[in-house]
Amino acid sequence: MPRATSATSSRRSFLRLASLAASAPILTEAHLAYAALQAASPDPAKAIPHTRRARPAMPANAVLINANENPLGPCKAACDAIAAIAPQGGRYDLLGETDKLTKTFASQNNLKEEYVAVYAGSSEPLHYTVLAFTSPTRGFVTADPSYEAGMMAANASKAKISKVPLTSTYAHDVKAMVAADPNAGVIYICNPNNPTGTLTTKEDIAYALEHKPKGSILLVDEAYIHLSDSPSVLDFVAADKDLIVLRTFSKVYGMAGIRCGLALARPDLLARLQPYGQNAMPITGSAAANVSLLEADLVPTRKKIIADTRNTTFAWLTENHYTFIPSVSNCFMIDTGRNGRDVIKAMQTRNVLIGRTWPIWPNMVRVSVGTPAEMAQFHTAFKAVMDQPASANARLDLRNEHTFPSMG
Repeated sequence: MPRATSATSSRRSFLRLASLAASAPILTEAHLAYAALQAASPDPAKAIPHTRRARPAMPANAVLINANENPLGPCKAACDAIAAIAPQGGRYDLLGETDKLTKTFASQNNLKEEYVAVYAGSSEPLHYTVLAFTSPTRGFVTADPSYEAGMMAANASKAKISKVPLTSTYAHDVKAMVAADPNAGVIYICNPNNPTGTLTTKEDIAYALEHKPKGSILLVDEAYIHLSDSPSVLDFVAADKDLIVLRTFSKVYGMAGIRCGLALARPDLLARLQPYGQNAMPITGSAAANVSLLEADLVPTRKKIIADTRNTTFAWLTENHYTFIPSVSNCFMIDTGRNGRDVIKAMQTRNVLIGRTWPIWPNMVRVSVGTPAEMAQFHTAFKAVMDQPASANARLDLRNEHTFPSMG
């Protein structure tokens, strides 16, 4: 029997990786958020529709505070850039918009350009990183609760999944995470965390880098970093550490529907993602992202707007004696004291769409920060729902609820 050539082996390897990537659909926050509205299961991840459509039809006046979107949308400079570049949409990237974005981001963050990979959102590199570095013998470690998309990719790679509860201050328990699986391939840290909006210190992330299992990487998701005062760990990337950092333009930059994100790492780590595919960037996304980075006042201005609206809601929750987890992000969690999915459904009947529950805390619901007017509607609807007695099913769930750490 003839021996396989190097080219044949490479082709087989590529086809195997392509098959693995195809078996793990790339799911975004939108898929997870809107599946939860239709889910009868306590785990909305199991209710993801097979369709690529992330959002069902919604009433025109619905309050959408369920998907961690930024209701401010793209800044004016980004909208102008999109309008200007649109006539070139018949070409893939004739003017080199993605290269411009790469140069701008690298220059602003003291990175070499080859350490920056541009994607249509951060969901692609999140999934590809998990597929590239996990396997039946290399596990995936995540906080519980945290963003679920990485676990879905780990399921596709048949990796062991280790979920580690958050600490009493809702940070990632990095010591427990690095000890959770001696054969881990990826340790995932979302900072600030989704859904809690809470922080893990840079010192703790450094500890995880130093003590993680040999051959593993940290995947640090900084989707919400601009909304907090937490320092980034991009200097660890510049220092050639074993981590990949994700960024997105969907949150503070308001570009969830336009799609642009980044994977930031040593070139050899980024190369591990490439066999799983990478679509050509939409020129509108690259152009809008580039000019957004050049708007010096954009991040601090929007950070304050979101924080002011969030803190007004926190004051209202406190005044009305509702229990919530203090957040530094554009989402937070409320303990409803009853079946959270029942609360979500009841809010939906009042045309206010809030986020999902997590299996570890079935009585807690996530709420995204909307506009002041949207949050005022949330206040009215939430109080009306909570003033109603819990259903029999909700009372049963309350007796069996998981406890969650106290901030005190």
